[in-house]
Amino acid sequence: MLCYNDSNMRNERLDVTMLSEELTEPALTVSGLWLSYPDRPDVLQNVSLKVMPGERVGLIGPNGAGKTTFFLGLCGVLKPSAGEIVVLGNPVVNGDFRPEVALVFQNPDDQLFCPSVWDDIAFGPQNMGLSKDEIEVRVTEALSVVGAVELADRPSHRLSEGEKRIVSIAGVLAMHPRLLIYDEPSANLDIRSRRRLIRLLQASKETILIASHDLELVLEVCNRVVLVDKGCIIADGDPRQVMGDDKLMVAHGQEKPHSLIPHRIPHHAL
Repeated sequence: MLCYNDSNMRNERLDVTMLSEELTEPALTVSGLWLSYPDRPDVLQNVSLKVMPGERVGLIGPNGAGKTTFFLGLCGVLKPSAGEIVVLGNPVVNGDFRPEVALVFQNPDDQLFCPSVWDDIAFGPQNMGLSKDEIEVRVTEALSVVGAVELADRPSHRLSEGEKRIVSIAGVLAMHPRLLIYDEPSANLDIRSRRRLIRLLQASKETILIASHDLELVLEVCNRVVLVDKGCIIADGDPRQVMGDDKLMVAHGQEKPHSLIPHRIPHHAL
């Protein structure tokens, strides 16, 4: 399969008025990236991508396309077999702890493991070596941003799925990341929790990457979408154009979002 880089299907989609003029350096540059597992070679193949500060980019594609693998590479968890990842001007080194890059896991139970919500949110700032006073400020601020101040003393394992998701997000916000990565953020959320999450993502000032099967969420939140399949970037562009292409979406295991399908009044109702 032919792999496309970010020069393919790239539209002038970034509203530059959202960004300060001095922020011309990409937040993320991926060049010729190959990622593998011991039992699965070439999960990602020759992927190149550039993301500018303030962009909200949705990654869509079928299960097994390589989206989570890509995220693990960006965080330095997986070492590339070839290629380079540069985040905020610095190459990603395998195993490095970089608080300016934060991943919200698909399953909150993989992220929350401390006795209380407060402890979970404080964990990142503590590992950054911040003072006790600064940690307290950051935890309180993060809880306030996600609207979960009342959860501070609750045991994390007794929260609802929606509450766990919000606390997971607060945990990464407390580290003040500049690149925020979300892996299936709306999974298992009820309608109210999902809407709360969408509002939170829309208000975010950070550069965001979101992998999701919730294509309506991607339409509401993202100003750019990247379609991935079999380890390759297939399309990269405006969400309504890419996801509105029936043939493209079906060819890669996706469905055109319902909101992009024209609704016609039945003839008998006229």
